[in-house]
Amino acid sequence: MTQPAQKSGIPLWLIALFFLTFAIGTDDFVIAGVLRDIADDLAVSEAVAGQLITAFSIVYAVVAPLAAVVLARWSRRPTMIAITLVFAALNVLMAVAPSYSALLGLRILAAIAAAAVTPAAFATAAMMAPPNRQGSYIGMVAAGLTVSLVVGVPLGTWIGGAFGWQSTMLFVAALLVLAALGMTALPREGRPPAIPLRVRLAPLGRPAIMVGLLGTAIAASGGLMFYAYIGPVSNFMSGASTGTLAVLIAVAGVCGAIGTVLGGRLADAWGPDRTLVSALAVQVLATLLAAVLAWTIGAGQVPVVAIGALLAVWAIAGWALNPPVQMRLLMLAGDAGMEVVALNSSALYVGISVAGAAGGTALALLGPQGVPLIAGLLGFCALVLFVLAFQVFRLRVPDQSAPAASGEGARADAHG
Repeated sequence: MTQPAQKSGIPLWLIALFFLTFAIGTDDFVIAGVLRDIADDLAVSEAVAGQLITAFSIVYAVVAPLAAVVLARWSRRPTMIAITLVFAALNVLMAVAPSYSALLGLRILAAIAAAAVTPAAFATAAMMAPPNRQGSYIGMVAAGLTVSLVVGVPLGTWIGGAFGWQSTMLFVAALLVLAALGMTALPREGRPPAIPLRVRLAPLGRPAIMVGLLGTAIAASGGLMFYAYIGPVSNFMSGASTGTLAVLIAVAGVCGAIGTVLGGRLADAWGPDRTLVSALAVQVLATLLAAVLAWTIGAGQVPVVAIGALLAVWAIAGWALNPPVQMRLLMLAGDAGMEVVALNSSALYVGISVAGAAGGTALALLGPQGVPLIAGLLGFCALVLFVLAFQVFRLRVPDQSAPAASGEGARADAHG
């Protein structure tokens, strides 16, 4: 599809997609902030209430690729608006859920809605982006997820503490309604062509795409492990208090938002492959340096400023990975773009699951100093995988500086 002429500035529909992912990220993670209130109100333990988070993640990972296949032949604009409004309605129903089982069922339905609309948001941003702005537009959508951790989750948690956890659900619903209204500015498009399923999914078998999905899972495992266990790690390294930990997490969130935007711009300027490898290398270096400090200086002796600096570099580089990864997969996928983005989301959630399990094992066997070590080694494995794929086996996207060979858009090279 040819991109429409773009006016200067950020289009309204792109701002709407930012609000959409901001609302989805808030909805996903804010439950942790109001978990105790939910448990008390619905007469369940916090461990049982925590399954609201687990169920959302598992359902999202399973449903995302299936929903992408089902929705691929539907007109994107009305479909995205409708799903977003359904998502909003589900959050309203959560606010009046009479029991834990009802709330759990609504969370599962909300995960299905999120899994259906998120890949479509990324694919739409890439498709509608002007020439040489694809990475920046994808970065804008990805920034919604990052900013939700810095702004949406704390704000939703505060609202829940002040007015009850039900008000948090209404807050998310309001964000989703705003996003749906903004998406009415999306250009109208006809019904996608009736491409046979076998033909549409053929790109999924390309080695370049398989390597990308595997790399996403491994990189996410290593990257998110360090973040997930930053509490015990920072406490071991510097004796960081709860208040200091809150500052460290805020630093990571702000720097992550910066990294998302930076990653999109670098992907436009350098191409996705070079940006991906560069960002991952910096993140791995920061993580392994944290491990070196933890193992050599000793418990409680590392200045908290040094931890904050490493965490800032880790966050900028780590979140800069999202735009080039999405951009690369979309360039390789052709007609299967939304399906590939959905699979990448699933790979990310698999990585998150591995991060929790492997990080817990490292913590138990090696102590807090073992977490950044194992995280860094996993990240290094992902880096080696991508470097070998791009340089040795040439599983990379074409050079963006070269003129397109045809009007079909970017394609994988003969080996990809």
